[in-house]
Amino acid sequence: MAGGQRTKRPARLLLVGMMGSGKTTVGHLAAARLGWPHLDSDAEVEEATGQTVPEIFVNQGERAFRAAETEALVRALAVEPVVVSVAGGAVLDPQNRRLIRKSGTVVWLRADVETLAERVGDGAGRPLLDGDTERALAELDAVRRLLYAQLADEVVDVDDKTPEQVATAAIGALDRGAA
Repeated sequence: MAGGQRTKRPARLLLVGMMGSGKTTVGHLAAARLGWPHLDSDAEVEEATGQTVPEIFVNQGERAFRAAETEALVRALAVEPVVVSVAGGAVLDPQNRRLIRKSGTVVWLRADVETLAERVGDGAGRPLLDGDTERALAELDAVRRLLYAQLADEVVDVDDKTPEQVATAAIGALDRGAA
C-alpha cells in the first residue's frame, strides 16, 4: 500500500464469539449507537427457515443448520453499514471464515467458560449443549478459540464488563481504524 495507507474496509462490525458471550445484546447496543441496522445470524436463520434453531437440529440435523447459517451470513454481509452478530459456530466453515475476514471489522467477544456457563444456564434452546453445559462449552471453546483469535481485529474480554462497556469497546475498534 502506497504511503502506508490502509485499504478502507467495509462499514461492518462483526461480532464473533461463543454462545453466551453477548453477541446479540452487544450487537443491538452497538447498532443503536451507530445508527446502523443489526442482524443476528441465528435470528436470520429462523426467519428464513420458519423454524427455531433447535427445530432445525431435530428435524434436519446440524448439517442443514450450518448450510442455513452460511446463507444467512452471506445475506447479512450484503448489507452496509451493519452490525452482525455472527453465529458462534459459523467460524467452523473455512468459506465463512474467509467471508467474515474480508467483510469488515471483526471483534471477538471473549469469555471464560465459567462465564459462558453461567449465562446460558441449563442450555435450554441450545442444541449443542446436551447434559453437562459447562463441559460442552469447554469442548466447543477448545475447538473455536483459535479460529476466533485468527479472525479478530480486536478482542474484548467480556467477563467483568457490562454489555454497554463491551459495546463501547467494540465500537472503539471501528474508531481506532481497525476498519
